[in-house]
Amino acid sequence: MPNDSVSYQKSGYFSSLINDYLDEKPQVRALYNRFPSIENFSAQIDEKSLNFPLENRLILSQTIEKQYKDFIISNATQQNIIALKDQNTFTVTTGHQLNLFSGPMYFLYKIISTINLCKKLKQEYPKNNFVPIFWMATEDHDFDEINHFYFKGKKIIWNEVSKGPVGRNNTNTLDEVFQIIDIEFGTNENSKILKTIFKKTYLEHDTLSDATRFLANALFKEDGLVIIDGDDIDLKNLFIPYSTKEIKEQTAFNCVTKTILEFNSYTIQVNPREINLFYIQDEIRERIVYEKGLYKVNSTNISFTSDELFKLIQNQSNTISPNVLLRPLYQEVILPNLCYIGGGGEIAYWLELKSMFESFGVTFPMLLLRNSVVITTQKQEQKADKLGLSWNDLFSKQQSLFDNKTRELSKQTLDFSEFKNNLTLQFDSLKEMAKSTDSSFLGAVLAQEKKQFDGIEKLEKRLLKAEKRVYKDALERIFILQNELFPNQGLQERKENFASFYIEYGETLITKLKKELDPLKMEFTIITM
Repeated sequence: MPNDSVSYQKSGYFSSLINDYLDEKPQVRALYNRFPSIENFSAQIDEKSLNFPLENRLILSQTIEKQYKDFIISNATQQNIIALKDQNTFTVTTGHQLNLFSGPMYFLYKIISTINLCKKLKQEYPKNNFVPIFWMATEDHDFDEINHFYFKGKKIIWNEVSKGPVGRNNTNTLDEVFQIIDIEFGTNENSKILKTIFKKTYLEHDTLSDATRFLANALFKEDGLVIIDGDDIDLKNLFIPYSTKEIKEQTAFNCVTKTILEFNSYTIQVNPREINLFYIQDEIRERIVYEKGLYKVNSTNISFTSDELFKLIQNQSNTISPNVLLRPLYQEVILPNLCYIGGGGEIAYWLELKSMFESFGVTFPMLLLRNSVVITTQKQEQKADKLGLSWNDLFSKQQSLFDNKTRELSKQTLDFSEFKNNLTLQFDSLKEMAKSTDSSFLGAVLAQEKKQFDGIEKLEKRLLKAEKRVYKDALERIFILQNELFPNQGLQERKENFASFYIEYGETLITKLKKELDPLKMEFTIITM
């Protein structure tokens, strides 16, 4: 199979905003601080060094140690937690929802991108330490987004009800899910390993937060990964000045609204609210809204005066949760962070936030698109070779792929461009002739021109359709192969769980990913197993 590369920009899977960002187009330059090239990290290190208090480092390290107190961790992770106290230590961060059994494959790609970037930075800047951080989205409340995963196309779902922050969810009903995977995963040695991991993750930990920490630690502890839960009063105390400013000045709303107005040619990922904070308890995570002189908790009878709300923020900061716009700010306040690694949608909403960060006086991190991967087999590559398919072919839209391959296979001339060019010349002559006669003749010429071109278009489509029937067998093989690699005509990484591949390849899967993923390479990584 041709070893062609597929850039993110040409893959068809990213928005115009992300494509323009990757191309460093002038029209998006105002939306970010520095582009994530290895040489640009030097200035980012200098800026963050001057804008991150030592006391925050001490609180951060101590809090993480507390969060890990019931976990067995590697020496590499322990040393990284200690290193966070050092002014020469910086972080690279990624984050993810608490999806059941990690959710889609890109869970792995996010974390490995982060680990590998830290390694690259250490080589380039040996005087500094770089710690890979996995930020658990424990305060999210959209349980329907995380209560399932796909194994070889089958949806495995956790039938539970959740209203509050998902990280506080009890795992006591996940034994029912284990009964399902006990059957679905099969009986080989890799299956047994995965079943053991699932049991230890979800049946030996009480909350979804602790379970997810265990899972990520089990997979990446030897890489020094540090996992953080932002739903912590000691960390939220550091955010009190920012929550207070948000309430008083509606900073996020004003800044992000202005950014959206200035860059309205792009699809907006997230719209700001006048107050971008939630009130949380174990069974509640609801927006704070301002109505008739009171701060109310949406969909409840809870309300506060301004003084009461500020006292709440000051004395019970753990009841306040930043929303999707302020969560990045919270992250950068508590971490000595240089770079955030995320998917296209995440990077798109981060790009709305730079002016907000400036208003709060917090350094805006570099933004890096995570590695994207297609996993294939030698057998699938052999099939592609026989069918004359490149990776650019396989990434194209299915209808377009069928059209192009039919034209390539056909012995007929399926491109009617020459006929259309001849028609254009003929009607250009007629339109010149019409200039010297009355307007009704010109109208007749234009009407006939449209009729003729419509007819040619119909004939072209009809011939193409007829030829597709001739090459039905070849197109069917193309259809099957593309759907294997791109389930439901989408990216494999956004659908399948890592278990779908781990059962066949075991630890080799993760080892190979660590070896082959280059976080600064802006193209899809094709991995042959």
